[in-house]
This record gives sequence, structure tokens and C-alpha cells, in this order.
Amino acid sequence: MRKTTVITGSSRGLGFELAKQFRRRHYNLVLCATNEEKLDKAINELKEINSHGKITGKVCDVSNLSDVGALADQAMETFGRIDIWINNAGVNQSFQYAWEISEDEIERLLDVDLKGAIHGSNAAMRKMMKQGFGAIYNVEGMGSNDAFQPCFTLYGTAKRAVTYFTDGLANEIKNQKLPIIVGKLSPGIMITDFLTSAGSNQNATELNEKTKKIYNILGDYPDVIADYLVKEILRNKKNGKRIEWLTNKKAAIRFMTSAWNKRDFFS
Repeated sequence: MRKTTVITGSSRGLGFELAKQFRRRHYNLVLCATNEEKLDKAINELKEINSHGKITGKVCDVSNLSDVGALADQAMETFGRIDIWINNAGVNQSFQYAWEISEDEIERLLDVDLKGAIHGSNAAMRKMMKQGFGAIYNVEGMGSNDAFQPCFTLYGTAKRAVTYFTDGLANEIKNQKLPIIVGKLSPGIMITDFLTSAGSNQNATELNEKTKKIYNILGDYPDVIADYLVKEILRNKKNGKRIEWLTNKKAAIRFMTSAWNKRDFFS
């Protein structure tokens, strides 16, 4: 039976590029997004890639437990198994200090970035415990490594919590000796519209010049990052592993060579 991957937030950005990589490897795919038109567009684009795998999709708000449960049900009903589940869906915060952000935006960010990862992990766990195998990966972000950056405090708070939750879940799996692995995907700084949008309505966010300079040095496009992450996901057999694209060594080399290796993602 062909293997199946479920990816949340997969109509664009990293999620879509991850889907491309699994599609090229002939996996069945289950995509989800909150916008049906964008979801259909992503599915149609992926179908243009020659593959033996099949694709299905579902409109899903990851902050809604019943939506996520229905996504897991559809994956099992369509393909009979879930080999890999990736919790990628997320929203950014407005480029504001913590005390300036509205209550609605705070709730939406925590609902999607934190609760979405929890809902997805738990839904996947229940299916994988019944089938006796599977792997779950949660996508980290700025704040997961305890780094601080002004005007990203709430986003970093949610991502730091995702890291703790993932490590805790991996520990519980180890404690119960379950045949499932849980890991973290650390993509580093990705150059997508996610950087300049915020909240559930994707409001425009203007980055300052200092932030743009750092992103130009350390950033990469999601297709490059996705290629690396998927190769490592398929290679990994270790519970609790962090798969990291932008390592400390790589970041140090980028800064040391930035004087002559000029890049401008914002021109």
C-alpha cells in the first residue's frame, strides 16, 4: 500500500513545497487550508507533477478540533493509513510590540500556531496508535530556540510552546514504548509572504531595515528548505529528533561571508 502524508497549511509556502517533494516521491497526499479556492489551486498544480500517488484535500481550520478530526478521518477513509503528519499551518503577528496587539489577534495566533499543532498531533496520534506506526512533525519558528526579536514576542511565545509540547509528546511516546516517532522541523528564515503578513486576515506588515538585512543574510526560499527537510524526514528513525536547516554553523558562515555574498529578497 502506498504511503500517505498529511500536511496542514499546505496551499502555499513551506507546506506547499513539502507537498511537492512528497508528490515527487510518489506519496499519497492529504492537503488542508482554510480557503477552498486556494486549496483547489494547490491540488491542481500538484497534479501536474508526474507521480503514482493520489491527492485529496479538505478545508480545515486547525484551531477547530472537529475540523482536524475530520481531516484525519478523510485521510484514513481515502488511503487507509497515515505514515507522516506535518503540522505546518501558522499565522504571523503584526509587526508590533506585545502590548500593542489586539485581543482578537492574540487569540487567533495562539489558536492556529499552538492549538493547531496540538490538535493535529493528537488527531494523528489516535490514528497511528490504531495502525501501529507513523511519524508526526511540528514546524518550529522564531522563538523555538529561545531567541528574542522585538515585535515578534507573541509569535515566538507560541512557537516556543510548540517546541515544549513536541518534546513532551516525544517523551510520553518513549515512556509508553509506542511505535511512533515525533519530531521538530526547524526551517530557519523562509522568504515567503508570511514575513510581511499577519493574523487571520493576512494584513500587510512592514519590516524595518535591520530585520530585512538579517533576512537577506539568513533567509532562503521554501523550495530549497523543503527539499532538505523531506530528505531528512524520510531518513529519520529517531523519536524526538529536530531536523534543522539553518544550523548555528551555517548561520555563522552566512554572516562571515555576507560582505561579498550580497542578497536582496525585498527589492
